Amino acid sequence: MSTTELAWFESSYSGSRGDACVEVAFTEQAICARDYKDVTRPHLAVGRDGWTSFVRYAVYG
Repeated sequence: MSTTELAWFESSYSGSRGDACVEVAFTEQAICARDYKDVTRPHLAVGRDGWTSFVRYAVYG
């Protein structure tokens, strides 16, 4: 699936000032993340279990 086919939306964990925005998109196998300011760069794709672990660590340390 190409990045243009994905339904990107702003992550609820992005900065509130608009200067640190991360967009995410879901596929059946992974969660994709990218910097909204430069969508031409490759995105990060992480399996669902890995994404859950990452968010848990980012939020709760």
